[in-house]
Amino acid sequence: MEQNYIQEHNYMKAKKRVKAIKGFYVHLIVYVLVNIFLSGIIVFGLMQSGYGFYDAITNFGVYSTWLFWGIGMFFHFMGVFGFKSLGLGKDWEEKKIKELLDKEDQQKSKF
Repeated sequence: MEQNYIQEHNYMKAKKRVKAIKGFYVHLIVYVLVNIFLSGIIVFGLMQSGYGFYDAITNFGVYSTWLFWGIGMFFHFMGVFGFKSLGLGKDWEEKKIKELLDKEDQQKSKF
């Protein structure tokens, strides 16, 4: 009975994680598509008001949405994938210590 509960719990946890990952990727796709659209509208509007193409694409207004929404995307990414994706998960310290000890043992065995 307890085994079924553990399996069910693990299944629900995995299902929730997959839903969070899918939500992040949907958010990422919307972020890219909407920002391409907005950037195009801003560049077009700037060019219509007398800016040259280079001046229009180097205007901060074109990239401000990318930047500020991108900060939100970063926090969404961290919420879904956490520090593990940056290589700093819970076991990082132990793995690093083991790696350094193994490296030291290899160096000692050479001499």
